[in-house]
Amino acid sequence: MEASDVNNNEDNLISLNSDAILNSIADGVVVIGLNHKILFVNRAAKEILGRAGADELLNCAKCSDVMGHSACTFGCLINTTIKTGEHLYNYEAVFENGDRKVTLSINTALLKDKNDNVIGGIEIFRDVSLIKELKDELKGKYSFENVVGKDHKMHEVFELLKEVAPTKATVLIEGETGTGKELIANAIHHNSPRSNGPLIKVNCAALSEGLLESELFGHVKGAFTGAIADKLGRFEMADEGTIFLDEIGDITPHTQLRLLRVLQEGEFERVGGTKTIKVNVRVIAATNKDLKAEVRRGEFREDLYYRLKIVPIQLPSLRERKKDIPLLVRHFIEKFNREMGMGITNVSPNAMELLMEYDYPGNIRELEHVIEHAFVRCQGKTLSTEHFPKDIQELKGRGALRGSIREPEPLKAFEREVILNALDETGWKYSECALLLKMSRTTLWRRMKELKIEKGR
Repeated sequence: MEASDVNNNEDNLISLNSDAILNSIADGVVVIGLNHKILFVNRAAKEILGRAGADELLNCAKCSDVMGHSACTFGCLINTTIKTGEHLYNYEAVFENGDRKVTLSINTALLKDKNDNVIGGIEIFRDVSLIKELKDELKGKYSFENVVGKDHKMHEVFELLKEVAPTKATVLIEGETGTGKELIANAIHHNSPRSNGPLIKVNCAALSEGLLESELFGHVKGAFTGAIADKLGRFEMADEGTIFLDEIGDITPHTQLRLLRVLQEGEFERVGGTKTIKVNVRVIAATNKDLKAEVRRGEFREDLYYRLKIVPIQLPSLRERKKDIPLLVRHFIEKFNREMGMGITNVSPNAMELLMEYDYPGNIRELEHVIEHAFVRCQGKTLSTEHFPKDIQELKGRGALRGSIREPEPLKAFEREVILNALDETGWKYSECALLLKMSRTTLWRRMKELKIEKGR
């Protein structure tokens, strides 16, 4: 066999293998000549573009007849690559095929001959529609508008969030347990330039010192008993993204010192290791403690405290923003209707008064649990006081008594509250209400008329 025959066979074999390889990958590949005609299209590209026949694609006058994505409208990506000599990476464009819209992530490369002359270009793309939908849904879930509240204190928080989110500043979120610190951290991350990066969360109070340092900074094999392999730390996982350190006030002085170094230098060593690891991480910390008081007592490092509170955000307790309770109740009703497939639409006036009266030591989280409890017990479309947990129901009589004493006719005012509570609990079913109050239906009607009680107040 002559050398030319050997070379031809090798070329044919390489060509066949190249086609097999390109047809086996999940990304779409389209090879385009300088005249914009399609020279090759792989199996994945045909599936993504919704085109079954290769001949149909290869016979097209130009690539835009096939591709026709949004990037073609603003300028050919291949032309740009050929003119600049620079490859494009992860360029997002939308391809429309009838009623179907597909979001493509596109990379481009130059196609050259054996003499290094440019003879065309290559577009490599993948369908990222589902990923984009999930990201949009996540960003929508944690948009500033979804942080519920109309109280002026929450308005101040919203304005600060809009200012701090686009920056890389370290944020310290302070507030009582259940005030929504994690929700605020999510909102900051998902509305920041790092939203495409990871958001890594660590509950500092849930781990001992040794375990926490291993979680934050990782460890090397043999660093301690049970360290059978190297372990990546949360700071490494959060590189180019955000780390949320919840309950930061509970970390020990030694861990505080190591954390201070990360904040100042952006570097650390794994537990038991000597190699310095550099990371680019935004830190959001949260605490339910008064860190300034902790600093005065010598229990928290002053330098770390001021390094954490570059931008402090103070979340008010629910008892400080009671005007937001009806708004939050409506929010949780909509949430649990979706999750439980229920159709609850109302809260009785007496029930809402009771919710407004309670002080919520567990803040928004406790209010959410109260509404969830009521959903479990409610069989109709209106939440009433009888659906609430016992400790909240016990406020009902005391609240009515306190309010009635201040009225011109205290006894009549108290009787009116008792009848209204009974009507609410029975869904304004007069026979059931009379039975509950141990009186006849006629007596109930008479007392309602005398006390000017009408449905809907």
